[in-house]
Amino acid sequence: MAREQEQQLATSNINRICQGTEIIGNIKTSGDIRLDGVLEGNIVSTGKIVIGNAGKTKGEINCRTADIFGFVDGLLDVSEIVSLKSSATVKGTITTAKISIEAGAVFNGTCTMPEPPKSPAPQKKG
Repeated sequence: MAREQEQQLATSNINRICQGTEIIGNIKTSGDIRLDGVLEGNIVSTGKIVIGNAGKTKGEINCRTADIFGFVDGLLDVSEIVSLKSSATVKGTITTAKISIEAGAVFNGTCTMPEPPKSPAPQKKG
């Protein structure tokens, strides 16, 4: 029973934009987003963004993690990991700590992976 309630709470923070829905404008949320419709605008989320197989977006995406199954044209700024699934088509710029690209995915653009901050070298005493 408690596990079921935890699952309901975890899925209640997912914003869904269904196939057949078209949005022109920006979205900002602290929850996760799944886009199966069309968005022309920017998405900012502190969580995870999933662009479904039918999902299409043109604009900037800024989030913690991203799974791309559909079409993205623009800038992806992902703090942890972006996964381009085999059905994905991405045109633009990706900035991320980690990237995963499945066979069949199409990526035309640039990818920048900033180096993690280096820990200072130990100082010698003497």
